[in-house]
Amino acid sequence: MINNVFSDTLHAVGNTPLIKLKWASSVSGCNIYGKAEFMNPGGSVKDRAALFMIKDAEKKKLIKPGDTLIEATAGNTGIGLTLIGNAMGYKSLIVIANNQSQEKKDTLIACGAKLKEVPPVPYTDPNNYIHVAKRLATDNGGYFCNQFDNLANREAHIVTTGPEIINGLEGNIDAFTTSVGTGGTLAGVSIALKKKNKNILTIAADPEGSVIFDFIKKGKLTSSGNSITEGIGQGRITKNFEASPVDDAEKITDSEALNVIYNMVQHDGLIMGGSTGINVASAIKVGKKLKPNSNIVTILCDYGTRYQSKIYNINFLQDNNLPIPPWLEE
Repeated sequence: MINNVFSDTLHAVGNTPLIKLKWASSVSGCNIYGKAEFMNPGGSVKDRAALFMIKDAEKKKLIKPGDTLIEATAGNTGIGLTLIGNAMGYKSLIVIANNQSQEKKDTLIACGAKLKEVPPVPYTDPNNYIHVAKRLATDNGGYFCNQFDNLANREAHIVTTGPEIINGLEGNIDAFTTSVGTGGTLAGVSIALKKKNKNILTIAADPEGSVIFDFIKKGKLTSSGNSITEGIGQGRITKNFEASPVDDAEKITDSEALNVIYNMVQHDGLIMGGSTGINVASAIKVGKKLKPNSNIVTILCDYGTRYQSKIYNINFLQDNNLPIPPWLEE
């Protein structure tokens, strides 16, 4: 890089800024910073995992340009794999549950991915999207990236995201919290932060319907309720999340998350997706437990425009008895 000029798209992945969140900081009494992962080329934190998984597979001679990358995704990892794959000479076949937002499915098609939609069923069902993607790779000769259990995902955050956060705040970090989808972000950043300072608190932000909160609090894979948030929440412990140094967990309802993202639109000028609402709501809860002016970091995962038909749609919100932002009510 010379004077902020990159030789290709790959070099634009990562090194996202930390943004102090004015509204969240004021209500928590702490300094809450969001890692602006929506500024990656593919528009989400998943670009980091996508790049590392492709490079890892190349290093192991499992793939070569011209091959097809196959992935099971709620959307963002698929977008990242497709765009980064395009830049590196790969094709993409993406398996997605048909209840995910239309905006993400449309984006995948616009990026050039082949898309296979499947019904949303539990991991224990052989027709779960992860098992479908694995079978497609076996039957068609493509490479199943397997973001959930591929440790290159976690490594991306050990090597890049964690050190960037440390450098950005000169190591002055009291806590880090983010949600769990694959577990790669929380586990990887936590490993990096704990290596720097074992006293930094690491906290899972969990929506209702996910087992992570109960696993951390009680050691049990149990859950209750459900959530409209996409790409986060888990029904099992993935390879990426195994043995991760996480201290605590916060459970966040959809209403809490939506109220947070609507306030961020109004007070911070940021239009974010539901997982970011879960993350920032968790950071606020953590901040209220820590001493004033503590530094808390979380992840701003992706733009809210990828969920415009849901969490910014008055009809969807009314149908699901969820909070409505005041500007839509008007």
